[in-house]
Amino acid sequence: MPDARNITLAVTGASGSIYAAEILRALAADTRVAKINFVVSDSALRVFAEEMQLSGRNGLAEKLLGTPSPKVQQHPETDIGANIASGSYPTDAMVILPCSMGTLAAIANGLASNLIQRAADVCLKERRPLILCVRETPLNRIHLRNMQFASDAGATIFPVIPTLYNLPQSTTEMARQFVNRVLAHVGLPQPGAFQWQPD
Repeated sequence: MPDARNITLAVTGASGSIYAAEILRALAADTRVAKINFVVSDSALRVFAEEMQLSGRNGLAEKLLGTPSPKVQQHPETDIGANIASGSYPTDAMVILPCSMGTLAAIANGLASNLIQRAADVCLKERRPLILCVRETPLNRIHLRNMQFASDAGATIFPVIPTLYNLPQSTTEMARQFVNRVLAHVGLPQPGAFQWQPD
């Protein structure tokens, strides 16, 4: 991968806004990342309002970061003509965090009816890393089948499961360690990330 990374980050309507906030902050702070294409679904906006008391699509990235970032380009979910909807636009990876079961189903079955689904479809057809951080429990057979379909097509299924062996002291610390694992998976290991060192 090139030194200046171009990452697509999508957020869908599953519980876990804290994870989305932490990964956006990490990407914005990472000097190896030049561009973040940020897409938030309508359902995710409702979750942000309920879990983080943040409302509205306009300026959401700035609210999450606490300051404007020239790296971040936010796209409406309806903009299927955005740069990331085309395979000719170079991206290094796409992360959907959290990824709802509805979004998983659409990606697994090639629907591509909004920008998040289309950008994911582009990653699959162009053989680019696509990380689906699925968030649901318990899983029914449809969920499991769709994970298999998406995995067979080239996606990485990366369930939102926090680690406990690092003895996190807060939900923020739990979310940050999970984000560190995701970013290491796309070639962006984070300084200070916990690494298991057995005795």
